[in-house]
Amino acid sequence: MRIPDPELPDDITPSDLPSSARNELKTLSKENAERVARHMAMAVRLIDEDPDLAHEHALAAVRHAGRIGIARETLAVTAYSKGDFALALRELRTHRRITGRNDNVALIVDSERGVGRPEKALEEGRSADRSVLDTATRVELAIAMSGARLDLGQTELALHELDIPELDPDRAFEWSPGLFGARANVLEDLGRSEEAASWRRRAEIAEEALGLNDQADADDYVFVDDTDTELLVEEGAQPGQDEEDASSEPVEPDDAPDDAEEPTRSADVSEAASDVVETSGDASGIADAIDAADAEEAERTEDDSDDEDVQSAAGDAPDADTDAVVPEQPSDHGDDTFTIEDEVTEILVAAGIEGAEDVVLGSDDAADEETPDADTAPDDVDPAGAPADGADDARGPEEDKPDGALF
Repeated sequence: MRIPDPELPDDITPSDLPSSARNELKTLSKENAERVARHMAMAVRLIDEDPDLAHEHALAAVRHAGRIGIARETLAVTAYSKGDFALALRELRTHRRITGRNDNVALIVDSERGVGRPEKALEEGRSADRSVLDTATRVELAIAMSGARLDLGQTELALHELDIPELDPDRAFEWSPGLFGARANVLEDLGRSEEAASWRRRAEIAEEALGLNDQADADDYVFVDDTDTELLVEEGAQPGQDEEDASSEPVEPDDAPDDAEEPTRSADVSEAASDVVETSGDASGIADAIDAADAEEAERTEDDSDDEDVQSAAGDAPDADTDAVVPEQPSDHGDDTFTIEDEVTEILVAAGIEGAEDVVLGSDDAADEETPDADTAPDDVDPAGAPADGADDARGPEEDKPDGALF
C-alpha cells in the first residue's frame, strides 16, 4: 500500500532549500528533484512548530530519494526532534555510510544516550577525529559526551568534558549559550551553586546578544578583535607598536630612498651636531656636525657632487665613525673652511686641532698645511701624511653662514 505524501503548499518552492542541499539532488530527475526539495524545505520550516508534520515531509523525501545523503540526514534530524532516537540513530549511520562524513557525530552520541547506551555513546565520541570537525560540532560533541558522563554518574568527568578551548565567558558565538548552560547544570550537580549561577547568567547574556545580532549593546558581548587588543595592552604591548618599530628601523645605505635625508632634516640640527661632538672627539666628527648644520641652514652654491656630499653628511651625521672608514666617499673635511664663526673656531680648538684660526680663514694653502697636524683625520690623510684624494676637490670658496648655525 502506497503511503500518500503530505500536502505541499503552493508558496513552498525548491529555492527555499539551500543551494548546497539542492546540489545533492542533481542525480534525480528534474521533476523528482523539485518534489524532494519542496518536502525537505517544508521539514525545515516546520521542525520547531510542528515536529510531527515535519517528520512526515522528511519521510516523503526519503521515499523519493532513498539513496541521497541529505534526505536521510533530514529524516534523522526530524526523528531526533520528536524523540525517536532509534530511528535517528539508524538514519544518521546511513547518512555517514553514504557520504563518508562524520559531522553528525554529536547527534549519534546523544541518540545512543537516548536509547540507553551511555557507554556506547562515549565510545562513539572517543572514536571521532575532532581535528577535522568544525568548531560548532566540536562543542556539540563535548556537550553530548558530558551528558553521557552524567548518565553514568561521573559528574567530575562530565565537567572535565566541557573544559575545551571554546569555553570563553567573554565572547558569544552561536554555540556559546548551550555550552555555558551545560556547564552550569554540571556545576549545579556538583553543589557549586554560585559558579552555576554565574555561568547560567553568562548563557542568558549570550542568548540576548545573539538574538539582537547587530543591534545588541556592545557591553553584552566582546568582539574577538577588541578582546585581543585589551589583552595586548594588559601584557604591556602598545597598539600599533609593530608599525612604530618598523618605521624606526635603520635604513641601510644601499636601500635608502632618494629622500632618506628627510628624517634628519625634520630633527633639530643643533642636537644632531652636539651628539656627534659628544660621542666622537676627532676632527671627523666635528666636520660632520658642521656639514649637518650647513645642509639645513645654508643655500647650496656648489655643483651636484658637493650637494651629494652635504646630503650624505646630513643623513649620516649621527654615525660619523662609520663614514670615516669608507674610502670611496669623498672627504668632507674641506668643508671646515666654510664658516668664519667664532664658535666653530672654539669647537675646533677644543677638539685639539692645532692652527684652528688658519682653518677658519678658508685659505686652501693653510688648510693643506694644517690638515696633517690634526689629531685624527682618517678621511683626508693617508698613512704617509699626504692629503687624501678628493680632499682639495671637496674644499670650496668661503661662504657666509647665518649666526648660530650649529645651535
